[in-house]
Amino acid sequence: MLDKKNLLSSIPSVDELLNNEEINKLLDVCPRAVLVDSIRDCLKKYRDYILKSQDINEAELKLNDIIAAIGEHVKKKMDNHLKRVVNGTGVVLHTNLGRACISSSVIESLLEISSRYSNLEMDIDMGIRGSRYAHVEDILCRITKAEAAMVVNNNAAAVMLVLSTMAKSGEVVVSRGQLVEIGGSFRIPDVMAQSGAKLIEVGTTNKTHLWDYEMAINENTRALMKVHTSNYRICGFTEEVSSEALVELAREKNIPAIEDLGSGVLVDLTKYGLPYEPTVQEAVASGMDAVTFSGDKMLGGPQAGIIVGKRQHIESMKKNPLTRALRIDKLTLAALEGTLKLYLDEEKAIKNIPVLKMLTESKKDIEERTLLLYKRLISSVGESCSVSIEEEFSEVGGGSMPMHKMPTAAICLVSHKITANELEKRLRSNEIPVITRIFKDRVLIDMRTIWEDEFAIIEGALKKALS
Repeated sequence: MLDKKNLLSSIPSVDELLNNEEINKLLDVCPRAVLVDSIRDCLKKYRDYILKSQDINEAELKLNDIIAAIGEHVKKKMDNHLKRVVNGTGVVLHTNLGRACISSSVIESLLEISSRYSNLEMDIDMGIRGSRYAHVEDILCRITKAEAAMVVNNNAAAVMLVLSTMAKSGEVVVSRGQLVEIGGSFRIPDVMAQSGAKLIEVGTTNKTHLWDYEMAINENTRALMKVHTSNYRICGFTEEVSSEALVELAREKNIPAIEDLGSGVLVDLTKYGLPYEPTVQEAVASGMDAVTFSGDKMLGGPQAGIIVGKRQHIESMKKNPLTRALRIDKLTLAALEGTLKLYLDEEKAIKNIPVLKMLTESKKDIEERTLLLYKRLISSVGESCSVSIEEEFSEVGGGSMPMHKMPTAAICLVSHKITANELEKRLRSNEIPVITRIFKDRVLIDMRTIWEDEFAIIEGALKKALS
């Protein structure tokens, strides 16, 4: 008769399993230490399962089941923790999913740079040490019309470096309505404090006038700062000072003006039906001494903090000891240079930079792509799952255009056997996770952020989830 004691004593030992032919094959894909740890983990889980089980018959596992569990455990341990996912949320700049996707035209250069030596800090023409910033400075200046440029590892770092160089131990005047909180609970005042500059708030949440800045200026004032509130909007009874007016006041008082644009738009997107966002070119043209923005948001490149502006300030930033701690690597530079080159031809940029392509894609094109996946899923899983096409709305994400909703089409899934939450979880647990969203007990796959070459992945994940 089966009881817990007998069941526990029947569990094979680690040594027994290591001598098993099927288990031994796993040594081709993992080190022995990983295999031993996996066996121990699986056996412990099985023992715990037996001890907690109410039904002994259900707790009994065959040797093949244990071997299969060990194989799955090994595979999970050997898989990369950072992995590709399919974004079915419709959020184009999804921070949790890595924000901007890099253009495929940049990949070849990334592979070459990463697998071989490069001229990262060498002037090939002169045969002497060069600057890593030189690889993107000229093209940034050409696109933005700025005098000089440099790049650090993210926009918060860019803001910190600018303030550390231009305003350390002094005061920086900022509108109270622009003290934003960015991702991960980091706040502009906190970033400013780390730079060594003292924040001086002026105005109110909804209204700040030029005279608010003027009244705050004193002998300790090192800069006037404007922060674009890209991740939220204040509507109604509002007023803010334009970049041009702030620059004019700064010139009058002989102090620099700084602007943090955040999302970093390089193309006027209003002609593609999107809301107005101030471009980097406009900020530079206003006369700002330094302008900072992100590389992995609306620009559509790798994570980076880009600084453009007056040459005297940029050159001082390059010499700031903080710069070394914030510098970017060769892969980021390669991806950023490749992305920026696409901007030399706006039509090419819209077509080849994934972020811009997704944001400007017509609903008709999305619907055509949706119909292709719909027919494929109806054919393969239609008997075990209700599949339909629904009209939905996508979001820009990444702290950009927070009020803007883009009409889209979505595949709607309702399983005949499991809940929407369980289906979402199973799709998310796929070898290549398929990330979806749930609305009114239905799983939705927003097609704006789906490529056609991901159809097979989605179909395979869904078949597995429903089996």
